Amino acid sequence: MGTNRLTKAVKLLGVVLVVLPLLTGCWDRLEIEERAVVLGISIDTASPEAEKEEEEVSHLEGKFPAPKKEMIRVAVQIALPGKIPLGPGESGGGKGGAEQTVWVIEVVGHTIDDALMNLQQQVSGRLFFGHLRVIVVSEDVAKKGMENLNDYFRRNSEVRRMAWMMISKGKAQDLMKAAPKLERVPTLYLMSTLDDAVKMGKLPEDYIGMFWSNSSKKGQEGFLPYVEIMKEQNVELSGLAYFKGSKMAGTTKPLEIGAYMGIKGVNPAGYRGTISLDGSASNTITLYATNRTSKIDVQIKNGLPKITVTIINELNIEEKANEQHFIDQPDILKEIEREDEKGAVKLHEGLVKETQEKGADIFGFGEYVRAKEPQYWNEHIKTKEGWQEMYKDISIEVKIDVKIRRVGMKAR
Repeated sequence: MGTNRLTKAVKLLGVVLVVLPLLTGCWDRLEIEERAVVLGISIDTASPEAEKEEEEVSHLEGKFPAPKKEMIRVAVQIALPGKIPLGPGESGGGKGGAEQTVWVIEVVGHTIDDALMNLQQQVSGRLFFGHLRVIVVSEDVAKKGMENLNDYFRRNSEVRRMAWMMISKGKAQDLMKAAPKLERVPTLYLMSTLDDAVKMGKLPEDYIGMFWSNSSKKGQEGFLPYVEIMKEQNVELSGLAYFKGSKMAGTTKPLEIGAYMGIKGVNPAGYRGTISLDGSASNTITLYATNRTSKIDVQIKNGLPKITVTIINELNIEEKANEQHFIDQPDILKEIEREDEKGAVKLHEGLVKETQEKGADIFGFGEYVRAKEPQYWNEHIKTKEGWQEMYKDISIEVKIDVKIRRVGMKAR
């Protein structure tokens, strides 16, 4: 009898010990109303006179010197508790919609951390970045270098790697203050613009975590979406901003995004192009890419890597400008395929040469060399800087095979 009681007591004690840690889950809770939930951040350059706007929060003259950095202006979009729409019935912006759901505050600082410390001094709740969705960096800041920005956000454990970072043409702050009519929260509109572009084949997946990963590789450079705010507060995806190291080296045109995706074999394909069979503008045909595959081969010739990119594009005929011209005959379809191949090769090779001139290998050809020719890499290239220089001189050939799959219901 005594043994049974002891066994039951031990079992009960074991259950208590297992359950007890679960009862302490809320000891460090922080109510959502006590947090300042940051949805978006923009970073612009600031004039030297901006130092007059800054209080001595994180530094003190003569004792704790300020960082020797050029001033930046940071705008933060903070969600207003209870004002964010919870369902589709509550969405839809209109004039003043953004002002009703978010609070945009701007501060200056020498670094991003310095600026956010200045902001925290002005906001009662603790800044919380767990719901940060968009980081907008102005073109001026990106050209000067993003070492400080990348370092701060990578060290912050609250920042999700699935957030979007983008480069703005013009002031980044304008995107934080925009009031798009399709969405009451500007940050959510920016996020959905890029997410939907990925689904439609207009943009490759390039979340902030992927950008950091590509930038860290020895044989590849990073890129980010390049956007511009338009007259009606809508946002245009104007191309890709590509980098050499931490500095922005250049930008592409919107159609060249499709060329990048073609070389990388990213699907779905979502761009349209036009060709002319007789060279006249009145006899153009619009083709719509639906699917693509690519293969990248590496060989060492004459002491340098030679890259061969083979792309297979599947297209639909979208429209023709001349109603009198029939396109349902096999020989005409073959001619359309040949003409499109010529234009596509020029487009893809043009983008490759542009990145070669800047020494910015956004395609990751260097990673193929590292993987397939490791001995050559270790003996002749070794470092990221070594590949940046060699990338300018290597031979890259693009071969494209076009297949028209559908001509539409109307042939004659």
